[in-house]
Amino acid sequence: MPRSSRARGSGTSSRGRGRRPCRASPRAGCACAVLWTRRPVASILFAVRAAIAVEGIVKRYGSRVALAGVTVDVGPGEIVGLLGPNGAGKSTLLSILATVLVADAGTATVAGHRLPAEARAARHVLGLVPQQTAVYPTLTAAENLRFFARMQGLDGTAAAAAAGRALALIGLEARADEPVWRFSGGMRRRLNLACGVLHEPRVLLLDEPTVGVDPQSRERIFAAVEALARAGAAVLYSTHDMEEAERLADRIVLLDRGGVAAAGTAAELVAAARLTPRLHLRTRGALRGGWLAHVTGARALDGTGSEVVVEIIDTAVVAGVLRAVAEAGGDVLELVLHRPSLADVFFALTGHGLRDDESPAAAAG
Repeated sequence: MPRSSRARGSGTSSRGRGRRPCRASPRAGCACAVLWTRRPVASILFAVRAAIAVEGIVKRYGSRVALAGVTVDVGPGEIVGLLGPNGAGKSTLLSILATVLVADAGTATVAGHRLPAEARAARHVLGLVPQQTAVYPTLTAAENLRFFARMQGLDGTAAAAAAGRALALIGLEARADEPVWRFSGGMRRRLNLACGVLHEPRVLLLDEPTVGVDPQSRERIFAAVEALARAGAAVLYSTHDMEEAERLADRIVLLDRGGVAAAGTAAELVAAARLTPRLHLRTRGALRGGWLAHVTGARALDGTGSEVVVEIIDTAVVAGVLRAVAEAGGDVLELVLHRPSLADVFFALTGHGLRDDESPAAAAG
């Protein structure tokens, strides 16, 4: 798939809001199940068109091109993963959508508001969660949330109510009155997310929200993001963690050196890269030549002696490969099945790994 490919979707979540499971604790009364239910249906289904629409965006920093004609859209209730190494342009794209930066060319709209002309209106309907935590350590969690709620224009009563819902979303109700300086890094990340969603945004921009967090906080953040998507928010989720993108995203946009390398579901990306599963076999003794000839959908790629790599079209072929080993008089000592990952896809399409560009100079984008 060429770099100029558009990251287009249907504008609705492929999983469906009602089917996205909660990954938080299964205890009764989980806040994720009831959060944001006050929002009117007309507000949730605010448009059939994309909530985020970016067309041919270009951004330069002097002679360096950070974004080179990027096109992507996100529909209501959809989570789109923006996957790429540091320096790929992920943070730059989010900054343009958050009205922090202005593109040099191309068009961008947030909930129907054109940028930068309607930036003020766009800010009221979007939430930004930056990579760096933006909370005040000397304030309590509740005080931080009430402060940011007031910044969003909520009055005292509404601000307190919004703070309570946000604390429930991230599972920090019991720590509401503790100063943030006592919090772990993961708890601060959770609070950082809560500060960005107090006003129930239609569009949510997340810049690597789980960097350096503990497993419990990671699960809480995942559950919160999915709850927000179920409520109708369009989520653009920036990450360089392939497992995170594969787990959360309805669609994935592979961003490399300022351009879209490919876009689609994880399965579509694997198919586009023409990658297939592989079996790594170690046997007792060498297998005779032609041992795999009668197995349809399997091909020996390389290997000598007792170690061989077999390309298979589908995991259903594994049984046939093992029978062929036995018929050739071999005993399997070790078998490893490698399924194509997003890291494999990225390497196949770009020629380098997800972390190859992580130099200090590249990290600016």
